[in-house]
Amino acid sequence: MKFIFSILLLTPVTLLNAQDFRWQQRVEYAMNVQLNTQNHKLTGDQKLIYYNNSPDTLTKVYYHLFFNAFQPGSMMDVRSRNIADPDRRVTDRISKLAPNEIGYQHIQSLKQDGKATTYQVNGTILEVTLAKPILPKTKTTFEMTFEAQVPVQIRRSGRDNREGIAYSMTQWYPKLAEYDHQGWHAYQYIAREFHGVWGDFDVKITIDPKFVIGGTGKLQNPEAIGHGYEKPGSAVKTTTRKSHMAFYSQRCD
Repeated sequence: MKFIFSILLLTPVTLLNAQDFRWQQRVEYAMNVQLNTQNHKLTGDQKLIYYNNSPDTLTKVYYHLFFNAFQPGSMMDVRSRNIADPDRRVTDRISKLAPNEIGYQHIQSLKQDGKATTYQVNGTILEVTLAKPILPKTKTTFEMTFEAQVPVQIRRSGRDNREGIAYSMTQWYPKLAEYDHQGWHAYQYIAREFHGVWGDFDVKITIDPKFVIGGTGKLQNPEAIGHGYEKPGSAVKTTTRKSHMAFYSQRCD
């Protein structure tokens, strides 16, 4: 009887400890980007509201810069050329990319609640020292401007793939890393993505109108896009200079 009673006493404690891990960080992204299809460069600004639902005070945050993997000498390149069983889609292809074929994401500015942060880039990871700590159960706002070059497709993300798709845009924006009860998941990208923070995404994309964009979310300006998204019988208000598409999506990314 003492043995059974001991188990009953320990069970509620175990459950309570498990409850400590039942928090989840949250993000709200608002991005406005322009893709130049002549030089394959992407410029944009990103406003990110980050909700620290954890019991921890954060003094740093980390972003993934996935496009940086597609450069000669990257960790993904070196690993793919030296391991015994490389991904056959990669092998030595990254090492042979010309400057106008590589991928990159350059951070031009990054502020936290209007104050400049300090940051450094290490491969595909951006490490940010905050202007002020993020206390538990509070939120903060990051504002960033960035430039990127879409690489020739090697694996998943890139331009001109074998199926004839001009741009396969996965992980194309600076993406905040996940923070959970294990800490920051700020690992280098070597062909496997990482789970991200749950949240809302409000994205505006400007591109040459001859391109058709496919994406998740709800299209906000169907009358300017067409392709069957407009109301039946309504005229599509297109422009000969650029196409502007606005998406809203709530998803786990």
